[in-house]
Amino acid sequence: MSRVGVVIIGRNEGERLRRCLRSAAGERVPTIYVDSGSTDGSVAAAREAGADVVELDLSSPFTAGRARNAGFERLRERAPDIAFVQFVDGDCELTPGWLDRGAVEMEKRPDAAIVAGRVRERFREASIYNRLCDIEWDAPAGESESCGGILMARAVAFRDVGGFNPAMIAGEEPELCVRLRERGGRIFRIDADMATHDAAMTRFGQWWKRMVRGGHAYAEGFAMHGGPPMLLGAREGRSIWFWGLLLPLLALGPAWWTRGWSLLLLLGYAALAWRIGRGLKRKLRLAARDARLYAAFTVLGKFPQLLGQVKYWRGRLMGKRSRLIEHKGGPR
Repeated sequence: MSRVGVVIIGRNEGERLRRCLRSAAGERVPTIYVDSGSTDGSVAAAREAGADVVELDLSSPFTAGRARNAGFERLRERAPDIAFVQFVDGDCELTPGWLDRGAVEMEKRPDAAIVAGRVRERFREASIYNRLCDIEWDAPAGESESCGGILMARAVAFRDVGGFNPAMIAGEEPELCVRLRERGGRIFRIDADMATHDAAMTRFGQWWKRMVRGGHAYAEGFAMHGGPPMLLGAREGRSIWFWGLLLPLLALGPAWWTRGWSLLLLLGYAALAWRIGRGLKRKLRLAARDARLYAAFTVLGKFPQLLGQVKYWRGRLMGKRSRLIEHKGGPR
């Protein structure tokens, strides 16, 4: 374990952070906690748990990428021989034994820049939105184009590409993966539990904001890496604009002179949901109930994602920096 370090980021995570700190402390590895302006005693809790604390300067905008980079730099100062760094958010708990498993996988695969395992939702049945998150985390094992923010990275590879893009308010993980893959690094998901996550999403408005943020991330990713050879966000962006704007216009615009026949185009949403659900059942062996739920919300999500796309491009045209789109619940 001396070759592995942990970087935790958080802001006002309450008991979730304490659980996260306890999970890292149990592994007895160098641990850095980066705080983004908490007012709930998070900094004191982290110090009490034995973590080295970095408090971000309030004069610069907070982003997850900025926080993770700061944690990585402090980790390098404290333990310069660290080979692998585990990034984890303060609303997660590391699964016992994961750091060892991840490090073994890294050592077996010299070309692996990132290894990630399965993230599970702590309160899966507390709301349909938590259940949607748990389904989202259930990606198949094998080589992947990208991963989420809970990951183990090879320290040298991460350093060589300059870490996360600190300016991105969302989608910084796939953007990092693009740059790693451009340098020959590979991304692997393995069949092992990595962490437990607490989304704390109980309201439709929280889910809606999360989808807006996702649409913004796809647009920014496309703006940065939308051309060959490493496309990012292009396929998703086309889908969002088609289902979120073009199809409704084609169905509703001519409805008066087609005597309503153009409204039949709206059946395309049912067809899309059916196709997504069938693919999930085949690819992930999901229960039919979960597949239907995820498919329905994936289709509905095209509309808030469209708002996120518009938000990004409008800000870009006006030369304005995007602000964080926060959706999480309060401390728990």
